[in-house]
Parts: sequence; C-alpha cells; structure tokens
Amino acid sequence: MIETLRIRDLAVVEDVELEFGPKLNVLTGETGAGKSLVLESLALLAGARASGDRVRTGADCAVIEAVFRTDGSPSLEAELEARGIDAPDHELVVRRTVAVEGRSRAQVGGQLVPVSTLAELFRGRIEISSQHESQALLRRETHGRLLDASGGLTALRETVASGFAELRTLDAEIETLRSAGEERARREDFLAFQMHEIDEAKLVSGESQKLEVERERLVHADRLRGETALAATTLSGDPQAGSETGAVDAIAAAMRQLEPLALLDGSLGEIIGRLRGLHADLLDAASELERFASEIESDPIRLAEVEARSDVLHRLSRKYGGDEDAILEFRANLEVEWDGLRGSESRLEEMCAKREKLRESWLTDVKSLSRGRAKAARKLERAVTAALGELALAGAELRVNLEPDTEADLPRGPFGAEIPEFLLAANAGEPERPLRRVASGGELSRVFLALKNCLREQTDGMVLVFDEVDAGVGGAVADRVGRVLGELAGTHQVLCITHLPQIAAGGVDHFKVEKVEQGGRTRASIAKLQTRERVDEIARMAGGAKVTAATRKHARELLGSQA
Repeated sequence: MIETLRIRDLAVVEDVELEFGPKLNVLTGETGAGKSLVLESLALLAGARASGDRVRTGADCAVIEAVFRTDGSPSLEAELEARGIDAPDHELVVRRTVAVEGRSRAQVGGQLVPVSTLAELFRGRIEISSQHESQALLRRETHGRLLDASGGLTALRETVASGFAELRTLDAEIETLRSAGEERARREDFLAFQMHEIDEAKLVSGESQKLEVERERLVHADRLRGETALAATTLSGDPQAGSETGAVDAIAAAMRQLEPLALLDGSLGEIIGRLRGLHADLLDAASELERFASEIESDPIRLAEVEARSDVLHRLSRKYGGDEDAILEFRANLEVEWDGLRGSESRLEEMCAKREKLRESWLTDVKSLSRGRAKAARKLERAVTAALGELALAGAELRVNLEPDTEADLPRGPFGAEIPEFLLAANAGEPERPLRRVASGGELSRVFLALKNCLREQTDGMVLVFDEVDAGVGGAVADRVGRVLGELAGTHQVLCITHLPQIAAGGVDHFKVEKVEQGGRTRASIAKLQTRERVDEIARMAGGAKVTAATRKHARELLGSQA
C-alpha cells in the first residue's frame, strides 16, 4: 500500500502531500479540479511514459515520490531482495522525476534504476482503471493471469512457462550442435589424420639433433677416418718409419735430456713433471684418435636411412612446428579437441533424451493447466456476471474464450495451449465480443471492479485505482458500487475518484481536490477532510453548489456513524 504520496510541479499541482489509509480512499471535487493528476502521478510511479509538457510552467522538473508499505506483498519483497534493493522496516521509497526537456529518472529504495524497473516491479501491483486509461483489461495476457489466479493455477502457470523456456533453450543448443554436425565430422577426420601421422612417426625427444650428428659423420666418413689417423700418427709417430717421429717421442726425448740436469738444478724437476703430464695426455689422445679412425666406416645404406628419417622429422616440424617435444605437445592438444568433438555427439544424444523427457513432463503440466482453466473459466464467468448485475450492468455477461494456440499439437507460447480472452455481452441479447473492443470506459471500470472483487483473496495486497467507476449509475446502484469497493478494500488499498455522494460516504479516508488562484497562478489543492468538512463536501455532491440544511442532513445520514 501507499502510505504517503508527494506531487511537486506536475501540471497545476505545485506541491501536495497525501497520506493515504490502508482501505478505501476517495477523492472528490469539481470536474477539472485536478483529480486525474493523482492518477497520472501513480501511473508515473508504475513506469508509464512521461512528457516534459506536463511539468508545471516555470519549474525545471516534476517530482513524484511515494512511500510504499511492503509487508502486505511478500512477492514484491522477494523481488526487491533479488534485485538487491533494501526496504528497511517494510518501507520502500520510490521517486520519479520528469525534466521539462522530457528526460525521466527513477529511484527505488535510494538506488537509481531504469524507468522500466518501475513497470517490472509494480505491474499487477498498481492497477489503474479510468475512462481514458483502462490498462490491464485491454491486454489479453492480463486475462490469462487473472483467470489462472481465480483457479489457483498461478504456480502451475509459472511451471509451464519455465518448462517452455527450458525447452526453447535445449532446442537452440540441439540445433546448434546439429547444424555443426557435418563440420564437426570433417574436423574429427582431419584431427584423426594428424594424430595418426604423428603417431606413425614414433617420435623420440632429441632425435633430430642426434640424426644430424650421425649424418655429418657418415657424409664425411673418408675424410674423418684419414685425417684422424694422420693426426694420431703425428702424435705417436709412424711405427713403420723406425725412428722417433711423433710428438710423443719428442717429449720423451726432452724428458731424457732434462732428467740428468735436474740433478744439478732441482728447479727443472717441475718442468719435467709438466712434460710427463703432457706425454701421458698425448699418448691418450693419440690412442683415442686411432680408435676413432678405426671405427669410422663409409655406410651409404645407413646414410640413406638417416637422411630419410631426417626428412620425415623435418616435414613434421614444418607442419606442426618446433622439435619433437613441440610436435608431441601439439599432438596432445589434438587429442583434447578430438575428445571434445566426440563428446559433442554424446552431448547431443543426452540433450535429445533430456528434451524428450522434459517435453513429456511439460505436456502433462500443459494439459493440467488447460483442464484447470476450463473449470476456472466457468466459475469465473458465473461470479463476474453476477457481480456485474450488482454494478448496474444487468443483462451483461462475461465469457472466457480459450482460444487454442498450438502448432503440431504443441503450445506456441509460454503460458499453455490456449490464450484466454474475456468477452463481454454488454446487454442481454447482444453477441459476445472481445472486452477491449466493446466496453466503454465506465463499463470497463466496473468489469475491472467486479473481477478484482471476485479475485481479492487470490492476490497479494495491491493498490487499485478507479476513476469514475460510478459513471452512468446512481441511487441504489451507487450504494452497491460503494459496497463492492468496500469489500475490495478489505484486502487491497483502494483509491477511488468519484462524483457520487454514496460512494464518497463509504470512504474511510476522504480527500478533496479543488483549484485555487494565488498571485495570478492557478494551482490544485488536495486536502484530507475531517468529519465536518466531509459533511459539507458530500452535501455539495448531493445537492449542487448550494449546501443547505437538508443536504447536510442527507450527508450525515450517508456517513452514518462516521458523522
């Protein structure tokens, strides 16, 4: 419910603050006094489109601010919590500003939010029915929501909608996988070929480097053998020459010459030691060179094998990059991708099976919803038709048309296999037609009132606003309209703009709207009336501009114990 509503610089409203009660609030005043500005303000809070033309002349912007009490609407509090919006002590401050250039801003709970958030939060929670703005009942989706609420089918409706959304998500994923099936198969074949090619090579880490060393040795075998043998002879001498011709022999001769001299000068002993070490090293080097030369062989067959293997490794390196380790890593990545593609096929099978299972469960829910709607439709028709008779629409009948909405035996929309639509025969003997086409503003307001009263126990606390719901009625019928409004106000906060004293007298809180002129400017004044003021206002409504003792007496009779 709305505890406080403040309107500033909207059209002829300069600055007013209203404190509404939780039950029936009535607003009265002369035609054109500005009562509709309250409805306009509430519509702006509910996310309606705004125009800078509505800003009061001379002001920069219009401001509408309200304090909502949220403890009567658990669903609203849950939605606020999901959005991270605080409502401390169950109080929510909502603010809407409209700049003169047309820019509009909204705040909820102190947070700046898109204006569309207002519509999302308050759709179905602030319902306005007026001669010019019969919002909810002009939309067929509202008819379905109201019908399902009347039959206690709201939870099943949400289940069906959730199943529909999940099916559509699965369908999209399945289609994506199927459309990519051919490309996936081609990719699998290519990956398999690459892995086979690498596997067939039986790569060994570091192999290419070893092959290069072996190839160089085989290509230059004759030179390596001849020149290393010559180097060995240079070091150790030629045994066939019969003389000491090698470096080893020369060092040995030098040691022999120095050894006697070392007896004369001991410092030569160090040099002799160094020569002895060189002699041993040269002997060892000469021996290794002789062994190396003896092992070197020209092997054209092995050379061809080495070159062929090197070509294989070089080709793989060009295709897959780097050395053997890099190629093997590339191969591991190929396998990961290949497994993923193979997994996609399994995923497709799993999703198809999941979809079929979900579809069967969903269709069971859809059929249950359809049966529930058929039953709820008959019950709602009887209740609303009876209520319309009480609201001066005798002979009017409401019918609920359940238009099939299927394709290939499956619902096309998220809310079941049919689209509920309210039809109205406004007078006895007239054909039933869609409510949005045949109902006048006054009729639509009363249909809305009848529906809401029939459904008052099925919904959270709401703010229901009626403008001229009393159009075209009077006398005893007005008493019945007032009684229905009072019943509705037992579970919802009701704001009603009325010209009938019978309805005004039924209000728990009464506000009077009038225009006043000050300093050459016209402004709307909205005041909450006390008992004496209510008597005068209801007397004016009952008797015209001139209030007499008789009209005051009538007003007191209408107010009863309140007077």
